Amino acid sequence: MKLEPFSEKQLKLLSWWSEGSKFSGYDAIICDGAVRSGKTFCMAISFILWAFYRFSGASFAICAKTIRSVRRNVTTPIAPVLKEMGFSVSENISSNYLQIAYRGRENRFYLFGGKDESSAALIQGMTLSGVLLDEVALMPRSFVEQALARCSKEGSKFWFNCNPEHPAHWFYVEWIKKAREKNALYLHFLMEDNPSLSDEVRKRYENLYSGSFYRRFIKGEWTAVTGAVYPFMESDDSFVKAPEGEFEDYAVSCDYGTVNPASFGLWGLKSGVWYRIDEYYYDSKKEGMQRTDEEHYRGLEELVGERPVSRITVDPSAARFIQVIKRYGRFCVLPAENSVTDGIRQVSTALKEGRIKICENCLSAKREFSLYRWDEKEGREAPVKENDHAMDDIRYFVTTILEGGEDFFAFAADRRKSCEAIF
Repeated sequence: MKLEPFSEKQLKLLSWWSEGSKFSGYDAIICDGAVRSGKTFCMAISFILWAFYRFSGASFAICAKTIRSVRRNVTTPIAPVLKEMGFSVSENISSNYLQIAYRGRENRFYLFGGKDESSAALIQGMTLSGVLLDEVALMPRSFVEQALARCSKEGSKFWFNCNPEHPAHWFYVEWIKKAREKNALYLHFLMEDNPSLSDEVRKRYENLYSGSFYRRFIKGEWTAVTGAVYPFMESDDSFVKAPEGEFEDYAVSCDYGTVNPASFGLWGLKSGVWYRIDEYYYDSKKEGMQRTDEEHYRGLEELVGERPVSRITVDPSAARFIQVIKRYGRFCVLPAENSVTDGIRQVSTALKEGRIKICENCLSAKREFSLYRWDEKEGREAPVKENDHAMDDIRYFVTTILEGGEDFFAFAADRRKSCEAIF
């Protein structure tokens, strides 16, 4: 694996803990800033090197929002580099840990997903010599603090990295603004700190974001989001005609509502692009009558027709509707990943990269794109809860089917029986 020369900031991250470094007395390191700035890769390599410099026969934790993201962003990219350096790396997939050895020393690195408040129980009771928290701003505070509390070995250190969120975020307030008080080395990265990025690639990333997300992910600023959620989707030319013919795959995303509108999006895959080709949208307030779970299911059936839909993702709070879909046994149903702000970022990126496209006949989605706004109340990081139902079902599709496809497998099942999804 060919590595480009490291920048000055990357070299500081790689060596801050080493003997003779003026930074070796710090208890923690915090790296934040722009996307694609090289901080994650360098931190992961540095973390492993430090672990073997300081310990043998010890346990460590590498954490991200999900196990999948730990593997995708941290362990998979660094494994070939470690092997070229002479390390032996083996993974126990069922138990979620790496066993790494080097010149007679051996350490174990457990992988954790800090997805929600319940995740803190996963790491409770362990004794660790250090922890790396990748994209720490996406994890709940309870999980992060439980992980830090596990680091009771003498000489243990904390390693944090993240892209910025809103300025009232607990990690910004408690760690970045108090870095000196916490005895933490703070390094702020920009894309210019990653020599492996060409000017062309840098410009491509700059074009993926606008407004507050540009300031966050390109400028690396902890800033509040304001205005339209998807400002680039407000013109008619942002939408496309539905492609003709059959698609390679079909899926449905559902934001369920009885008093509030219900919005179901039908998606078709063609040539690597998912198109939202049709929709079901029912507003009981506008229509003057609520629909039952069974009536909404009939609407789902009419939307799908005879198309071979491989899976449906549904708002996880709609437990009764999920059970109705399972009872009929035609579709594989997946509870949706429901992270709002991170999900919006993923939708924005998918739209700008052209991995998803919204067809012009999806009139309710078009209307909501033009009205969907951030709630500008101070300290609040969420959109206004209005005109958001098609927006939610699109977000569920991206987070659960487009981006989350490797997090589950489904048993083959007779079409008359509900399949089971395993996460």
